[in-house]
Amino acid sequence: MTAFISIAAFEAALADLRDSDPHAAADARVRQGALTKPAGSLGRLEELAVFFAGWQRRARPRIERARAAIFAGNHGVTVHGVSAFPASVTAQMVANFASGGAAINALAGAAGLELTVVALDLDRPTADFTVAAAMREDECLDALNQGAAVVEADLDLIVLGEMGIGNSTAAAALCARSFGGDAAAWVGPGTGVDGHGIARKADVVSRALAFHGEAPTSAFETLRCVGGREIAAIAGAVLRARQLGVPVLLDGFICGAALAPLAADNPAIAAHCIAGHCSAEPGHRHLLDMLGLDPLLRLDMRLGEGSGAAVAANIVRSALAAHDQMATFAEAQVSASL
Repeated sequence: MTAFISIAAFEAALADLRDSDPHAAADARVRQGALTKPAGSLGRLEELAVFFAGWQRRARPRIERARAAIFAGNHGVTVHGVSAFPASVTAQMVANFASGGAAINALAGAAGLELTVVALDLDRPTADFTVAAAMREDECLDALNQGAAVVEADLDLIVLGEMGIGNSTAAAALCARSFGGDAAAWVGPGTGVDGHGIARKADVVSRALAFHGEAPTSAFETLRCVGGREIAAIAGAVLRARQLGVPVLLDGFICGAALAPLAADNPAIAAHCIAGHCSAEPGHRHLLDMLGLDPLLRLDMRLGEGSGAAVAANIVRSALAAHDQMATFAEAQVSASL
């Protein structure tokens, strides 16, 4: 089934976002208060349990089926030398995913996540967005739907990540166009470019913003003009997950940047999302602040491919295990007060 049959359908879905279940969340808080521990002593783990209760619509949430979905795309903007690696590395890394040799393979396995990799037209990069829109309307809509297709109603959690040489430049452009600020405030080393490379990226982003200055600022048009196929796919997955009530665990800067245009149109889009970590990419912290997300981990990671989010999935599992498996004061016959 196609989730978004038209641009209008995508925009309607973004405008009408499903809410979590306040009753299930309230029941989870009651259970937290009855468990054999001082109130609040498990800190953020308690908040995670309540969060998942609300979105899973049950007081004792669980993760029986979870998926990591990694989207890959190539970018025409790499012609400007914005990456330390050639665009051919995208396809090479997708092959590495398929053979089980990448970090995400190991980390997804450790976290008990199904791994799905979706390569989007790697032999056909997006257009150079300093002189044209990155995608046609049909290409952007297709990417949104390919992202939406990986989200199934019976998933208890979806972990999102990406692979795409040049996509930190697209992410910076998306953030700047969505939230404002100079290009220099959003660009960073990405795959490891030096100071000259960062300056070159900032110039490329500035030129892109100027070229598309008269284009509509809707979420769809921003994704289409300065995004990428894999980034649009993440946006589609996030929105589809919201429709189905599936909690989302986000990876780093590029993954979060997929939400920026959506959040500019409807800030509530991030309510069902958790930031797995804050990456070493400089713009990520500012982006998380704009999205209203507090990351679970700060490990100075900057790999992408869903790696930080996969590590954070273990924290989520621990939170739900404690919430579900601990005894209550009554069950353990432990006094709840002095």
